[in-house]
Amino acid sequence: MPMAMLRPSARWTLRALSSIPNNVKPISTTFSRGKATLPDLPYDYGALEPYISGKIMELHHSKHHNTYVTSYNAAVEKLYEATDSPVKQIELQPLITFHGGGHINHSLFWQNLAPKSAGGGEPPKGKLGAVIKDSYGSLENLQKVFQQKLAGIQGSGWAWLVKDKETGAIGVKTYANQDPVVGQFEPLLGIDAWEHAYYLQYENRKAEYFSAIWHVINWTAAEKRFE
Repeated sequence: MPMAMLRPSARWTLRALSSIPNNVKPISTTFSRGKATLPDLPYDYGALEPYISGKIMELHHSKHHNTYVTSYNAAVEKLYEATDSPVKQIELQPLITFHGGGHINHSLFWQNLAPKSAGGGEPPKGKLGAVIKDSYGSLENLQKVFQQKLAGIQGSGWAWLVKDKETGAIGVKTYANQDPVVGQFEPLLGIDAWEHAYYLQYENRKAEYFSAIWHVINWTAAEKRFE
């Protein structure tokens, strides 16, 4: 599909995912001939237990993420068919933003996680570790800021550790619904605060989920994005 045929929201969806460094992209191709595809996970569904259950991972990946993929593709196809109707194009933008953002966010999120046996939970090293220490004093302090930001999300959304492309500074920002990190900031590490990410296991105890997920955070992926 020619890029010129896409409205801005569709174009940034493609650009945002294509900007992920090659060494941290999912195993499978996420876009094929202009269409989004569900990426394979680099670990089994049960590999993150007991912190995230295998059942949650299976539903989250194979059902929720897959719905974002199929719905995004359907919306883009309708956008392509509506090239002569600006009104229809504008009407489709929220769908493309929501489902395209959901695909981008989850593709990054799976890379943010790793089993304990594969380094999950090990603290960041190198340049990112040094910047975290300079900016927050310690990893523990950064995690506290993350917890506060996550707790403050009303409804559904994400908290992201981001890098300012202009200054190189890092910070924690929240995004509503499935809005992706685009523009001035580069996403380094994100935590999904939607109920489907935790409710089957943690029910209404989302603070426990926000604490538990640090045991399987893959800081190596975040380090590669930072560099």
